[in-house]
Amino acid sequence: MKKLLRLLATPLFATALVLTTFSGPARADAPESDAELAAEWQAAWDTYRFYDSAPPRPGSGRSWEKARISIEIDAPVERVFAAYSDINHHIGMHSFLKRVVTHDDRSQAGTRTIDFTAIEEIPYEGTIVTSKTHAQQRIDLTGLRYETDTWSLPGVVTHQKILFKERDHGKTEVIEHLTFDADTSLIDFVVTNGVASHEQTQAALKQAIESGEL
Repeated sequence: MKKLLRLLATPLFATALVLTTFSGPARADAPESDAELAAEWQAAWDTYRFYDSAPPRPGSGRSWEKARISIEIDAPVERVFAAYSDINHHIGMHSFLKRVVTHDDRSQAGTRTIDFTAIEEIPYEGTIVTSKTHAQQRIDLTGLRYETDTWSLPGVVTHQKILFKERDHGKTEVIEHLTFDADTSLIDFVVTNGVASHEQTQAALKQAIESGEL
């Protein structure tokens, strides 16, 4: 049985599709240092404040759509939570994701907050396009849940709330509440591909956890 395509648990693949569909000619980007990526992360945060989940104002030219997806994994909830919430476990889960750069990792009052940038390298028309997604993840260590907010070009924001519920026979249900915030002309595309990306991610993580790989 072929291994399932594994995608990062943020809509990076959807972002890549948006970039290659709506941007100009593809080009190869020079590698950036961690310090440069941290500066880009801070600029994105200062501009968009990823966690601001208020609907776009009327007339802003942006739209807001929600989705809910879930999957059941045959493993104890603590194990699923630990594997699923660790962004570093996603490196190598598919051929595009090359690295995750952590800018800050701090804990306070039972919540671990991680600021990071995920880097993908996507082959496109004979060259490599670098896709960067700036994100903040907030992990509720006792509540067995986490939230991840992301920003990427061209101005696509996502808000993700992932819940882990213990089910019968030692199984775990993972429930993802997703909110997509993008230009109105892109929103249908972003939602369709973002949901598909998260569903593929769920399936890949299920396989990795149940097989003992994670």
